Amino acid sequence: MSEYKKYLDSFLKNLKNENFYEAHEDLEAIWFPRRFEQSDEVKLLKGLINASVSFELRKKGKIEQAKKVWQTYLKYKELINSINSPNQEIYHLIIQEIQSIREA
Repeated sequence: MSEYKKYLDSFLKNLKNENFYEAHEDLEAIWFPRRFEQSDEVKLLKGLINASVSFELRKKGKIEQAKKVWQTYLKYKELINSINSPNQEIYHLIIQEIQSIREA
């Protein structure tokens, strides 16, 4: 799971630096191979990816598209409360950062 941590850490760093496309790519690397699994953690990853995509779209002035993609994040973010993962702590940090960016 240390490879997961590497990607999650990079995702968080890229969010903080407003490198939203790169953040998306970080999580895509771990989500894509598992995308067909019916796992809450995989769905949470999808939601986090969509948050970064929403921020990138907003940065490019594509507000309506950003709002639509944001809904996917909202749909899956609550799964943080039902998953059992060794990455729980960083998921919480990521969600806090996403909320901070959204409120800025």
